[in-house]
Amino acid sequence: MSQNNTALVTGASRGIGRAIALEIGRLGAFVIGTAKSSAGVKNFADFLKKNQLEGLSLGLDVSKQASVDALLQELDRHNLAPTILVNNAGVTRDGLLLRMREEDWQEVLDTNLSSVFRLTKAFVRGMVKARYGRIINIASVVGLSGNPGQTNYAAAKAGIFGFTKSLALELGSRGITVNAVAPGFVDTDMTRHFNSAERERILSQIPLNRFGSPEDIAAVVAFLASPRSGYITGETVNVNGGMYMA
Repeated sequence: MSQNNTALVTGASRGIGRAIALEIGRLGAFVIGTAKSSAGVKNFADFLKKNQLEGLSLGLDVSKQASVDALLQELDRHNLAPTILVNNAGVTRDGLLLRMREEDWQEVLDTNLSSVFRLTKAFVRGMVKARYGRIINIASVVGLSGNPGQTNYAAAKAGIFGFTKSLALELGSRGITVNAVAPGFVDTDMTRHFNSAERERILSQIPLNRFGSPEDIAAVVAFLASPRSGYITGETVNVNGGMYMA
């Protein structure tokens, strides 16, 4: 990966996002990581320093267009134009549909799906001008398989697949690839609240008999962000230990 590449990773302060930022940074890219909270921004700034990575830590609420606009202004001030975009930020607001509040539906759709539209639209013009770009959208196995109590989350992640394919068709002639990665159950803050019975039930469905690690996902994303993946676009790479084979 060229050291001239600038990568932006949303939701970079922990879990999968942080692992992705580390892997891409180790390959030589300047890494811009975003977080919603001030604590998250500080956390990622400290992470960059600890790992001796060239980069920047910035605040961003991906569910708000005004926040995206502010991010663009900040990047302009630093003369930074990402050619790699990893749409990773996401939330869960689980619950059975019969009891799901409309705000829980809307927050998940805004954060997990509409954010992909907002961020991609914000940066794709610069990629078109450069005639080079890598867009990687982090989806989920439940967008393919479904999951009880996650109609909002599954719908948002399923929407990413259609967005990815359509945008890949739009941008292929401009030297820009667009792909999705669909993690299975990964050992992060989002899954550590499972009790032992839930963990055993999930593990019984995974042929590799383990939860994934953030590094498992980061390795695939880093490949898709690199020049070596230049003939892959419009694809979804499933990284789920064999739990769901599309």
